[in-house]
Amino acid sequence: MTTASSRIGRGLTVALLALAVYVLVDNWGSHWLGRTNPQISAPTSSLSKAAQIERGQYLARVGNCIACHSAKGAPPLAGGRRIDTPFGGVYSSNLTPDPSTGLGQWNSDDFWQALHHGRSRSGRLLVPAFPYNHTSVISREDSDALLAWLHSLPPVQQAPQAHTLTWPVGTQPALAVWRSLFFKPTPFVADSRQSPEWNRGAYLVQGLGHCAACHSPRNALGASGPVDDLSGGLMPIINWYAPDLTRDSETGLASTSLPEIVRLLGTGSSAQAQTSGPMGEVVQHGLQYMSPADLQAVAVYLKSRAQTGQATEATERRAAVSPRVAEMGLKTYERHCAQCHGDNGQGVRTAAGQTAYPALAGNRAVQLKDPTNLVQMLLYGGYNPATAGHPQPFGMPPFVLELDDRDIAAVLTHLRTQWGNTAAEVTPLQVNRIRASQDH
Repeated sequence: MTTASSRIGRGLTVALLALAVYVLVDNWGSHWLGRTNPQISAPTSSLSKAAQIERGQYLARVGNCIACHSAKGAPPLAGGRRIDTPFGGVYSSNLTPDPSTGLGQWNSDDFWQALHHGRSRSGRLLVPAFPYNHTSVISREDSDALLAWLHSLPPVQQAPQAHTLTWPVGTQPALAVWRSLFFKPTPFVADSRQSPEWNRGAYLVQGLGHCAACHSPRNALGASGPVDDLSGGLMPIINWYAPDLTRDSETGLASTSLPEIVRLLGTGSSAQAQTSGPMGEVVQHGLQYMSPADLQAVAVYLKSRAQTGQATEATERRAAVSPRVAEMGLKTYERHCAQCHGDNGQGVRTAAGQTAYPALAGNRAVQLKDPTNLVQMLLYGGYNPATAGHPQPFGMPPFVLELDDRDIAAVLTHLRTQWGNTAAEVTPLQVNRIRASQDH
């Protein structure tokens, strides 16, 4: 038995070592051995150089590249923005055509390799804070157009800062193992059962829009679901909840008209809703520049993905609120909220029909099972994005210094249990955890 166990143990060890060698050579070896990935496809663009650059600018805006690759006070797209992760800080790279610190020496094959394979020009594995699972969806023609526009920008010399990831996270062997588990390039394949408009929307959502980077739950190793997973989840570090885009009870996408979905995506405001938090930034820097045809395509795709009839969640029973909490919530609402949102939570709309102060009665965001976003808004306030279609948005003041955890929990409970709303009570402990998690 001992000899047999020893043989099994040695065999398992050899198998694990063989797997490790395979993973390292396949994923990391291209850098170690000084080689890069073979080119997959290189179609010649039918566009003129000027048209290709214009196309690239549009794609970069739609993809919201500027949000991550621009640091405050620094030139746009010169990198250096810190992106916090559960494993430490990652600094974005310089996308300007500087030859020593940016993309000046990169050709279209190098750039395609980064987008499609998640490798740098030298073949070094990139950290997955760069969503290369989504950029691998992007076509070669669009990849070439993006690089053409980036090469047309003024070069900015700004060396990238070193990541501050906890060891061994971020090392090439660790990245190789992570990629072997969670990454495979997924070039877009049109669904022949769907319309060209639906497929265009799917391409934008899964690729440049990288919607699942936020609207997909992440596991303990930081990996999100497939590029078409829109099932929602709590965004790590920044602590906002990205709602499930496939459930009408969370977003109303299935029951909202296409023009109103387009309006919300393009302006940040509609008759029923407003964007805020991270989604407000997406609208501000990306979606407002999307063409009407592409906005319509995205709306068609998202609406088709939304599922109705979430009866279990919609009819979830809640415990009775204590009289003390109910009274505290009502008084806090009357003192701080009713002036804008109305005595009965009816909200205020502008003469143009847009939302100035959103209605709280029947509001899906108010009734989300996870109250994180409500707590964030009440603590830190904020403005909706200023867009061409909604240039003067109304804002919400922060109450982080004015209201304590019990006040905030009580008033949010009031919102979630009045005017026909049927969500669960918010507790002071929930508020305290969110307050404590923010670096303000």
